[in-house]
Amino acid sequence: MTRGNQRELARQKAQAKQKEQQKKASSKDKEANKGLTLQERRERDAAALRAKMEKKQAGGEQKT
Repeated sequence: MTRGNQRELARQKAQAKQKEQQKKASSKDKEANKGLTLQERRERDAAALRAKMEKKQAGGEQKT
């Protein structure tokens, strides 16, 4: 009387539930944002975007 793939199905269901919980988490609860205020997150993100744009502009100048 084996139950077949019951354990595998339960594992998949648990993974799906955990993934859904992570989607519902607010931005302040996400791992990368722990301990940061809204203003600190904005500054960090702005600095990252600035660096990305500078890198892109520098790359474009080298190609021409």
